[in-house]
Amino acid sequence: MRHGVRLGLDPGDARIGVARSDPTGFLATPLETVKKGRGDLARLQAIVAEIAEESTMLEVVVGLPRSLKGGENPATAKVRDFAASLARRVAPVPVRLIDERLTTVSAEAMLRDRGRKGQDRRAVVDMAAAVVILQHALDSERASGAAPGEIVEVVNE
Repeated sequence: MRHGVRLGLDPGDARIGVARSDPTGFLATPLETVKKGRGDLARLQAIVAEIAEESTMLEVVVGLPRSLKGGENPATAKVRDFAASLARRVAPVPVRLIDERLTTVSAEAMLRDRGRKGQDRRAVVDMAAAVVILQHALDSERASGAAPGEIVEVVNE
């Protein structure tokens, strides 16, 4: 297992759920929800910088929404564009894309099982989905010994 903090993101149309790992890469925990739109990339860049000041910032893991059959769709293209913009902002910290099929569904079910109701649940579901995405990436790396997902190449415009 590589040592360092990983940031996990669940980018949606309205909000971006953010989670972080401990430096050993064992556990993902919720961090915050960033409002999507003006200033979102700057806030994420600031979070990466804050973590880098206190610890080794290893990478950012972004959930990539694929169809149930694994194909690409309009949401996938949006997240790829978002991840490319983020990669330019946080370089040299690498950004990776991780398959996130059904993570929001899993996060909603987990919150419902823990008694979270309607509006209260919606307020934290993005962070919970980011935790599910990041924990999946951590578990995958631990099992395989390889960095998870696909790296986002930094292309300067």
